[in-house]
Amino acid sequence: MRISAEQREAAKLYIMEKIKAGTSSVPAYVSSSLGIDPSTVHRYIKELTDAGQIEKQGRGKHSLSVRTFNYTLSRENGDFVSDTLAYDRYLFPLIRDLPDNVISIWSYVFSEMTNNVIDHSEAENAYLSIRQDALDTTVILRDNGIGIFRKIADYYGMTDLSDAVTELFKGKLTTNPQQHSGEGIFFSSRMMDEFMIQSEGRIFSCNAFNEDLLSAVSAAHSPGTTVVMTLSNTSKRSPAEIFDLYADVDGGFTRTMIPIAQVFPSAPVSRSQAKRICERLDSFKEVTLDFAGTDWIGQGFAHELFSVFAGKHPEVKLIPVNMSSSVEKMYRHVTGEKKA
Repeated sequence: MRISAEQREAAKLYIMEKIKAGTSSVPAYVSSSLGIDPSTVHRYIKELTDAGQIEKQGRGKHSLSVRTFNYTLSRENGDFVSDTLAYDRYLFPLIRDLPDNVISIWSYVFSEMTNNVIDHSEAENAYLSIRQDALDTTVILRDNGIGIFRKIADYYGMTDLSDAVTELFKGKLTTNPQQHSGEGIFFSSRMMDEFMIQSEGRIFSCNAFNEDLLSAVSAAHSPGTTVVMTLSNTSKRSPAEIFDLYADVDGGFTRTMIPIAQVFPSAPVSRSQAKRICERLDSFKEVTLDFAGTDWIGQGFAHELFSVFAGKHPEVKLIPVNMSSSVEKMYRHVTGEKKA
């Protein structure tokens, strides 16, 4: 069977994905999965090696070739005069040949995160690391300023930095309302495949993140804020698609989504925990509460959220999703809603 150029490139991409995933016996696995002759798979692997996209690590073992670039940004040297300066100098040259939607995402997210360093962190220096292979691009931006969670907590009079992390999940949070909408981190975190903010031992992340990368960042952690962002070089996502998920017909930021398991790694049980969630929810019309990864919730938590808050704010639509049977049972108990 003759293989088209498109099928050949798709097969090579699949090979690299399996290599990155650590799949054992990649040639045999790919041959079986795609129905391609083993000799053809080996030829593709050689072509990828010759092109510098993968590297041979031993007999039958390969890894993706990774390019790493490190830069120091300084307020004193004028690196902070614009939130697009570092993007234009350092990131864009590495992604200019990627799809337009991927470039658009990086342009938005990188500029937003750089702007946070410039306007909010009070940092004198930032350290930029860009790691790229054939599949993904990862950007790590670390500053030596006031940690983001500390900055938020001080501005809003919070006594616990964890409350600052919780507020970031909702969006519309800023310590400079005259100049910023507070939407940058919310939308940036949802455009990326992996997005993590670490400061003073606390972590904000709406999605999965590379545990090995987290260990490396933690080991090198210093005062300030570290942002880690990863996006597939072939992502089909677009900024407009993400904005539309949380906007109404007029384009307003009226919807939000809170991943409960990310906010409360242990099952939430108390009214005080629910009250943390409820802060500022009345600034939205629709709130999706994602219970994926949460096995159960306490009666006090459920009642405060779905009865007390819901009763006081009927204009806010609460939408629980991905409920386990135990969570759903408690939800129905406090709301009196019957199972269909």
